[in-house]
Amino acid sequence: MTYIRLTQLKLFALIMTALLLTACGGLSKETASETFAVNAGRDRTIAEQSSISLSAQVSYPSGDVTYRWTAPSSITISQEATTSSAATLTAPAVTSETQFTISVTATDASSQTATDSFVLTVTPQNSAPTAVITVADWPDSDPGTYPAGVSVTLDGRNSFDSDNTDSNAIAKWLWEQTAGSDVLTGLEADQSTLIIATPIADNRQTLTFSLTVTDQEGATNSTTYSITVLSAFETQPQVSAGMDQAVFGGEIILLDGTASSSLQAAYPLSALWTYSGDSEPTIVQATQTDTYAIAPLVTSTTSLEFYLTVEDSYGNVVTETKRVTVRPFPVRVLNDTGMSLQANNTANGTSHQNAWPGQDAHKGADALASAGILNKAGRGQAGFDFTKLNANGDEQDDDVTQFSCVRDNVTGLVWEIKTTDGGLRDQDHLYSWYSTDNNGGAEGSLNGTSTQCSITNCNTEEYIAAINSAGLCGFYDWRLPTHGELLSLVHFGKGSSPRIDTQYFPYTGNGTASALWYWTSLPSADGVSNDAAQNAWAIDFISGVDNFLNKSSAASIRLVRAGR
Repeated sequence: MTYIRLTQLKLFALIMTALLLTACGGLSKETASETFAVNAGRDRTIAEQSSISLSAQVSYPSGDVTYRWTAPSSITISQEATTSSAATLTAPAVTSETQFTISVTATDASSQTATDSFVLTVTPQNSAPTAVITVADWPDSDPGTYPAGVSVTLDGRNSFDSDNTDSNAIAKWLWEQTAGSDVLTGLEADQSTLIIATPIADNRQTLTFSLTVTDQEGATNSTTYSITVLSAFETQPQVSAGMDQAVFGGEIILLDGTASSSLQAAYPLSALWTYSGDSEPTIVQATQTDTYAIAPLVTSTTSLEFYLTVEDSYGNVVTETKRVTVRPFPVRVLNDTGMSLQANNTANGTSHQNAWPGQDAHKGADALASAGILNKAGRGQAGFDFTKLNANGDEQDDDVTQFSCVRDNVTGLVWEIKTTDGGLRDQDHLYSWYSTDNNGGAEGSLNGTSTQCSITNCNTEEYIAAINSAGLCGFYDWRLPTHGELLSLVHFGKGSSPRIDTQYFPYTGNGTASALWYWTSLPSADGVSNDAAQNAWAIDFISGVDNFLNKSSAASIRLVRAGR
């Protein structure tokens, strides 16, 4: 009885103490902990490449809250708005159970920040890979049909593993043949590609292959692919007539055809080039696959078709077409280069070179001259067209040896001819460059280094005055040629020096000299001093190149007049 009373007294005391504390505010809401916090949620486990929804909860925020979810780079998190904690997470592909830490950071209006995270366990869910065989179709054959005796590549590299996007998702490859003549013996059948040689047989047949692929988790998948192989008698030669072309009349048409067979027994192959169209080209060696033709001279744009027909020893005939557009040869206002040689990768020669197309000798007036179809008013080597003039400026026969000037029938220019008589126009006379007008700011030299001549001052201006005073060939408007005018005389195709047609330009100078410079009228911007051009351009008739020389240098002169 005494024990019960004592207990009642203690309980009463506790109640009174609680009431007193409450009255004093000791357990009021104002004194409880109110720390800003965020909860990312519980740890979770999901399958690879699957998605889950994320959501976080905050405690004691001050105003609006923004949320930012973070995860390793292999995980994709999509969050529509930072003002909502809701987000979607997509797990990566994995090969074994893998754990990732997913975090969320919350920030309220008073810049309080809190972070929490959970552990995401991603488990592999292996799907079988997909085996894929790709084979390119053979040109000019039905899909899936191939000639005998050719190489065919079966490509398995497009095989894939849908739950592993890595480049090495496929761990193993295995090729097998299930039908047709054996073509796998001696080949490596564990590679991503398989290159086979189609069998040569009297009858066509079907070859069937299977490919089994194994992914990194050990799952497998197989597929098959069949091809049809023609018999030896059905296998046609492979023929190409080359690319279409456009040329001017008289130029070279490249008939750069090819013909081959995958079967040794199909040889020899016979070939024939023919054509159709309103004009008649000249085909050189029409029974050669790799040859050329001379385009006809036309008055309007003309279309031609060339046909390369090839027959093998089995009697298979293949014809391929090449289209050529021929345009009228334009009226010439400049000389061609004189180049008739054709080059390969080691040397120049006179034989035709289809393997190196677009050469100088294939185009222009020189090509027409080589073909013997270039119309000329006079004569001259290659595409050049010259007429000799006497001391009065009258035309001379081509075979005369005494003449004073030459007319270029292409450019319309009239050129002086040098002499060996020691007189005014002697080939050995040398002059400095001098001009009181159009001189680039520097007149030049009245008598330069090593100059020699038959007049008082050995310079270009005084020589021009002397020739005009003499009235060479009955003309009084002689001048120095421009750079382009003088360069138009260079015969680049000539095998010896000087590089000019010496039948019309005799006494040009010593062809064995190291250089044979002739002045032009053009000052050079190279070597300017005090805003004045100290140099002028010259042409070397030994090498055919141009260069600038100091105006005091000694060089030859060939004057010109008229022109188109």
